[in-house]
This record gives sequence, C-alpha cells and structure tokens, in this order.
Amino acid sequence: MPREFPIGLTPPDWLVRNIRPQQAPVNRPAMARAALAMALPPAVGLATGHAAYGALASMGALSGVIGDTADAYRMRILNIAVPQFFGAVGVALGALVFGHGWLAVATVTGVALVSGMISTIGAVASVSGLLLLLDSVIGAGLPLPGPWWLAPALMSGGGLLVLLLALLAWPLRSGVPERSAVAQTYRSVASLLAATARSTEYDRARHAVTQSLNQSYDLILARRARHHGRNRELTRLLAQLNAITPVVEAAPAAHLDGRPLPPETATTVRHLADAVESGYTGPIALDLPAPASETARAVDHALRHAAAVVTTPDVDPRGIDDRLGRPAALGIRTARAARNVVLSANSWRYGLRLALCIGIAQALVSLIPVPRSYWVALTITFVLKPDFGSVFSRALLRALGTVAGLLIAAAVLAEVPRGWWDVPTMLVLAPLIPALTPRGYGYQTAAITPVILVLSDVLNHQGTALLLPRLLDSLIGCAIALVAGYLLWPESWHTRVGDRLADAVTDTARYVETAFTDLTVGEREDSSSADRAARMRRRLYRDLSVVRTEFQRALTEPPPTGRRAAAWLPLVVAVERIVDATTAARVRVGHGAAAPSPAEVAQVTLQLRELAEGVRHAESLVAVRTDLTGPADSVLEPLRQEVAAARSITSPH
Repeated sequence: MPREFPIGLTPPDWLVRNIRPQQAPVNRPAMARAALAMALPPAVGLATGHAAYGALASMGALSGVIGDTADAYRMRILNIAVPQFFGAVGVALGALVFGHGWLAVATVTGVALVSGMISTIGAVASVSGLLLLLDSVIGAGLPLPGPWWLAPALMSGGGLLVLLLALLAWPLRSGVPERSAVAQTYRSVASLLAATARSTEYDRARHAVTQSLNQSYDLILARRARHHGRNRELTRLLAQLNAITPVVEAAPAAHLDGRPLPPETATTVRHLADAVESGYTGPIALDLPAPASETARAVDHALRHAAAVVTTPDVDPRGIDDRLGRPAALGIRTARAARNVVLSANSWRYGLRLALCIGIAQALVSLIPVPRSYWVALTITFVLKPDFGSVFSRALLRALGTVAGLLIAAAVLAEVPRGWWDVPTMLVLAPLIPALTPRGYGYQTAAITPVILVLSDVLNHQGTALLLPRLLDSLIGCAIALVAGYLLWPESWHTRVGDRLADAVTDTARYVETAFTDLTVGEREDSSSADRAARMRRRLYRDLSVVRTEFQRALTEPPPTGRRAAAWLPLVVAVERIVDATTAARVRVGHGAAAPSPAEVAQVTLQLRELAEGVRHAESLVAVRTDLTGPADSVLEPLRQEVAAARSITSPH
C-alpha cells in the first residue's frame, strides 16, 4: 500500500496553491527575442571595450523582456515603450542623488509614493510605476559608469531593442493578432456549447469565454480608439465579436435545459472561427438540425446570424455598436486617470504603503551597513504589487524563487569566466524569463535572479561574493514588505472583497430588472433594449471575473483570510449562476416563451438587494429563508431557484 503523509507533515492548501505552477503555452518568439535582445548588448560592449555599458543596456532589455507580453503589435508599443520612458526618468533621478545620503532616501521615497499611485491606473501604468521605482533605486544605490544621462540612455536603448525585435514582423502580420483573438473567442464559445449538459465543464468553459471576450474587446477597442475613423478591418472584427454575443447568451438557456446540444452546433462555431482567423468571406454550409424548442430556436437563430456576419466582406460602420462602449480619446482618458489618481483613496493608500516600506528600507541601509543595499528596496518594489497578486504570496514566492535562482547563479558565477562567455550565458539564461514567467511569480524570480547577478558581476566583479548578500537583502526586503506593507495595513474583508461582491449582487438585481422591464409589458424587445441588456451582462461578467480573481488571490493566503475566501467563494459561483439564469430566461422570452409578470420580477430583485445588503455588512454568511413563489412553468422558476440557493449559503463554523 502507498504510504500517506502524516497529518502534521501534510502541506497546507494555501502553500500548495502558491507553489503549484500555472499552465500556460510556451511563447517561443518571445524567448527568441529575449535571447537576442539580452545577448547582443554585452557582445557589442565587449567588442568596443565597454563591457559595463553593455551590461547596463542588457539590464534595460530585461525590463523590456518582462513587458513583452502582448500579442497585438500596437499593444506591444504601449507595453514596452511607455514603461521604458518612466524607467529612464527613474534612473536619471536616482543617479542625480547617488551618494547624497538622506536626500537620496527622501527622493526615492517620494518616487515610491508617485509610483504606487500611478500603478492603480491600469496594466501599462502599473508596469510604468514599477520601472520608475526600480530604476530610481538602481540609480541611487549603484555607482553607474559615465555621466548621469548615459545610464538612462543605455537602459532605454536596451528596452527599445526588445521593442524593435517585437515589431519586425508587423508589416507582414498586421491585424493577425486581432483576428486570432476573435477566432479564439469563437473557439471558446464552441467549447461552451459542447459542455452545456455537463455542469463542471460548463462552468470552466464559461469562465474561459468571459476571459476571451474581455481580451478581444480590450484589444480591438483599444486599437480602434487610436483611429479617428473606423477602418474596414476593425469594423468587421468588431461586428464579428458582437455577433457571437447572442450565441453566448443562448448558452445558459441550453445549460438550464439540461439536454446536450447537437454536435453540429459546436462544429459550426469552430468553422466560423477558422473563417474569422483566415479572413474567409465565402459561403459556409450550416448543417444544423431543425429547432424544436425556444432554447433550440435561440441557438439556431444566433448561429445563423453569426455566420451571416462572419461571411459579410463589408460591414456598415454606422450599424456597429460597441457592446462595452467605445473608449474615449487618449487625452480625455489620461486627464480622467490623473484626476482619479489624485482623488482616489485607494491610490493614496497604496502609494503610502509603498513609500513607507521603501523609506524604511532606505533609512535602514543608510544607518546599518548592508552589502549591496539597493537589493532590499528592489525586493520590496517587486513584492508590494497587490495588483499582481497577494502581497503575502509574492513575499513567500520571492524568497523561494531567490533561493532557486541563487543555486543557478552560484554554478554560473563559479564555473563560467567573465568576458565573451557572458554572451552564450545570456543566450541560455534570458529565454528562461518569458518561458517561466507565465508559470508563476516564484518561477519568474528564479529565472531573473541569475541574469541580474551575472550582469551585476560585470559591473562589480565580485563573483560568488554576490550570492549571500543577495539572499540576505531579499529576505530583509520580504520581511519589510510583510510587516510594514501587509500586516500594518490590514484591509478588512469588506474593503477587499465584501463590498465588491455586494456591488456585483446589486448590479445583478439591476440587470434582472432591466432584462424584463420591456418584456413584461407585452412587447418584443427592440435592438436598443437588447444591446442595453447585453452591455449590462458583459459588465457584470467582467466585474465578477475581477471579484473571482481577488478570491483566488485570497485563497493563497494563510488563515483566516484563506479560510474565509474558501467559505465565500460558493456565493460568487451562485451570483454567476443567477446572471446565467436571467440571461436564459430573457432568451426564452425572446423566442416565444411567456414573459414574466412585473410582480415576479420585483420579488426576485427584492431578494437580490437584500442579499447585497447582507453581504455588505455581514462578517460571515448566514442562511436566509426565502419566500420566492410563482408559477412553476414560469421562465423565472430557474432564476428563483438560483436566488434561493444563493441566500441559503452559510459560512462553516
């Protein structure tokens, strides 16, 4: 018989969740770009007799490699070029105050405040804030060669080399990433339709559809916002993306029906996905069985509409509506973001947390001799990124990843001589960064650590003497981040999760109300009401996806946070099912079922609003008996059951 771990030796669930690698495809083009971009600067530096300059440029390329995550070429410009600008500003500020004692402490602390605040704007701003602080810490803590402006120029040049390599194929592959994203959305919908009769697979497929829709809309609308007019390609892609929405809305009705859809439905969507990806506009044969129910009619109608849109070569831009709304002009969004940062309590809270930790670190290394002291602040900068994940988890993974990376670095520094051997070393180590980054933060740290140590050795020539200071500084930085940035800033459950979930439940009640307001008066829905309901549903799923992500982060923390997240997660699932049931009922009404009465709708929305208030104020979930009654054959009967199930969820004691 296989031996089992004794109970005392079994690792806790939160630790297992932290260490378990995430599944992700290997991005071979990014690996190739990383190898070339990080090996070329050292080669040029050695060839010209300026090895230190090459190391600085390679450090800049490292930041570009970390930001090289977008598929669309225009997004690559934003993801790489904008952070490089902020990084150049940061290293220039740091270099100007290098060796100035408390002035350097005050400057870096101020930069930390600004970095933390702008990081709350969005993904690109978050990476920009990260590089602003990282490079200012490097400039203030490391003697850089040449005048103050040389290091920013070299590091920016290294980052822009990554961007140049990332854009080489743009003339040949323009629009391909956008088409691939929309096609992938169609394929995720095909998987959803194939799983309608299997609850576990259906839930996973629905989450995948939500993520794919979010990514596709973000990609296309972000690109379209930079065009004053609408070009033909973007208009057609947006029309194709909108056309799959009715299919997504019909899926919950098919799921509640309980009977599997004919396999021809998923096959048809996959054929449409191939047509989207290739740009094919010829006829597509639809081998669909005759529908025999409201649900089957909804699926059939949605599929035929999607096929008609996919095979239409020219789409009138005036007839295309953005399901999530067209983004405002860049200048308007920038001004709005700046105003929100200044007025947002969350921005100030995070900025002050980061500034406090960096100030403590800088003051500590100013008062106590700490070898390679700038690594303490660098560690804090990487760890204290709550938008990247749980601070506790990142501190733990940072420590574990550093130890693993040091083992690799020890072998390289001890056995590989400096000089031209640095070039093949970078060719081997650099691709590990894009390969391991999707697996998790600990794996990324393990890949980055030996690269930074090899480049630091080019600047300082300390060899294996760098290893123990690196470990010590990383542990000190993790400790400061945990104590001053995590334990001293306890966010209540309601601030972190409860209020967000309560807002989602309130929005769900509003969605139920909106979904049936026009239908309960005996009229068929028009396009404006359908678009309004679809827009609300998409926002709801997006918000619930954010809430679910926060729950997943909380699950990686030790008790009591992890235990509470596990207790409340079923309520998130229940709210998602309520949205599904609402959409299914609306679809059935739109295809022949009797509309619910206003009293039925009011009864359900009242229960949802009461649930929202309970979630907002309760410390633990308490089961509530509901008096939801109505006609057994009503389209709202499944919705009533889901609401009653949500209200019956209770926290374990």
